[in-house]
Amino acid sequence: MDANRVKQILSSSADIEVKYNGVSVWIDQLNEDGRTATVHLRGPGEERSTVEIHELIEE
Repeated sequence: MDANRVKQILSSSADIEVKYNGVSVWIDQLNEDGRTATVHLRGPGEERSTVEIHELIEE
């Protein structure tokens, strides 16, 4: 995924499924470096992780 698509997903009102390592995640923000994003797992738990955006896959 690229930074422009991350921005589109963040501004969209649609429920767009994104996976990281095969697990569904919510994107919380695109980080200032433009190469990483903060995400958390869908469902219970609010643990946030910083991941490389090129590892995010839109389903």
